Amino acid sequence: MLPLTPISLLDLAAEHAPYQAELDTAWRATVQEAAFIQGPAVRAFATELGSWLGDAHVVPCANGTDALTLALLSLELPPGAEIIVPAFTYVATLEAVALLGLRPVLVDVRPDTFNVDLAAVRAAITPRTGAVIAVHLFGQCADLESLKIMCLSAGVFLIEDNAQALGATFTFATGEMAYAGTVGEVGTTSFFPGKNLGCLGDGGALFTRDAARAALLHQLANHGQSQKYYHQRIGLNSRLDTLQAALLRVKLRHLPTAQAARQALAARYDAALAGLPGLQIPARDPRSSHVFHQYVIRMDGPGPRDALRAHLKAKGIPSAVYYPLPVHAQPAYAYLGYQVGQFPVAEALCGQVLALPVHPALTEAQQEYVVVQLGYFAAGGG
Repeated sequence: MLPLTPISLLDLAAEHAPYQAELDTAWRATVQEAAFIQGPAVRAFATELGSWLGDAHVVPCANGTDALTLALLSLELPPGAEIIVPAFTYVATLEAVALLGLRPVLVDVRPDTFNVDLAAVRAAITPRTGAVIAVHLFGQCADLESLKIMCLSAGVFLIEDNAQALGATFTFATGEMAYAGTVGEVGTTSFFPGKNLGCLGDGGALFTRDAARAALLHQLANHGQSQKYYHQRIGLNSRLDTLQAALLRVKLRHLPTAQAARQALAARYDAALAGLPGLQIPARDPRSSHVFHQYVIRMDGPGPRDALRAHLKAKGIPSAVYYPLPVHAQPAYAYLGYQVGQFPVAEALCGQVLALPVHPALTEAQQEYVVVQLGYFAAGGG
């Protein structure tokens, strides 16, 4: 039996409904104020998000890819410097590196958390390495403690691609806790509408603990100028619209509630799906919280994964594959010279992972229907 209401992989209208009036008020006030570029809401949002992240410096920008580009620009690395990047990630992580004339160096990932493999990072560091980009995939931190120690020892920068894990925390051996995106030299994020904190258009931001780095990032994001018409550096025109900042201020106030809803959904999935044959629930690193930008299961192989996806689709349940083709197999990055087979874990994951609905507006009845259909498939009913 189908649920009473259709299931969506993402339902922003339903998610916004409890505070739609606040969004409408913020929108109207900003339109009436008419300060659409670098208006007061941009500064207010940066301050509020920075406070929420434990007093980090926040530099808003136009989108998550620009954030990665600006982070790399701020390092002032020589042309051709090597940037270590996980082989299982969205293409934007490589794109920013390649567009700046730097060289992406891919490394494999862990088969449990899907985050970067530390031994592979260590083996890839050379005298030409300028930075390591750690991607906190699907909502869970990579091993920030080991990565930070490794990067400091090697004299290279650590950048955190935090587009999927805003609000996640990592606990160090000392007991100290830090938010994802605030441990490395620079952290980046995206406010694409589908993110846990998403705007109603596009947007991004950078995080840093270093006030001088923050000032440089502000300058680079504003045509390389600190004073209008006086350009100290070659920069970008990468600004968060005031309208989007005003809306993000509203959504930031409701983010803890939305995050708790995602975690509750994930806990129910875990309890219901653990032990189903051929299906692995998401692994949890005990040092990291998980904000579940995606709830991603792993099937035994590409045949079972694709069969399950077809079964769910036939039953009215959407799902998604992140990512169907590894970055080293993308035609745009053939020039790097990698071959299929070099990153076996990343390649296997591309044929095995499947993201299930986990958005805050998903009802318990809808989730129960998803669980029933997963169980039916696992029992051989697919």
